[in-house]
Amino acid sequence: MITDFFIPAAMAAEGATGGVSSFLGPDLFIIVAFGLVFYFIIWRPQSKRQKEHKDLVGGIDKGDEIVTTGGLIGKVVRVDEQFLVLEVTDKVELKIQKHAVAAALPKGTIKNI
Repeated sequence: MITDFFIPAAMAAEGATGGVSSFLGPDLFIIVAFGLVFYFIIWRPQSKRQKEHKDLVGGIDKGDEIVTTGGLIGKVVRVDEQFLVLEVTDKVELKIQKHAVAAALPKGTIKNI
């Protein structure tokens, strides 16, 4: 009795599929389009920014004036492998990690501030 109710519905669902859907149609186009959007909007700009920051950090030498990500401005006194010693004011030196550098300033910027 109960099974008679479900059998016609199952047979109708089987016959509705008809043909086999091709994966090479619109589904593949959507996946490729999504991949291209991801590459050009997210991944490529991020890797470009990362490369620029790596070049910035690698080019810092003693005597350069920098701004940290926390907003500190100072002159580089000493450069180690992973750390910088930053002179913020006279006789005040802070040790910061290299990756905390946000930007390099032109020479003489600290005197003008």
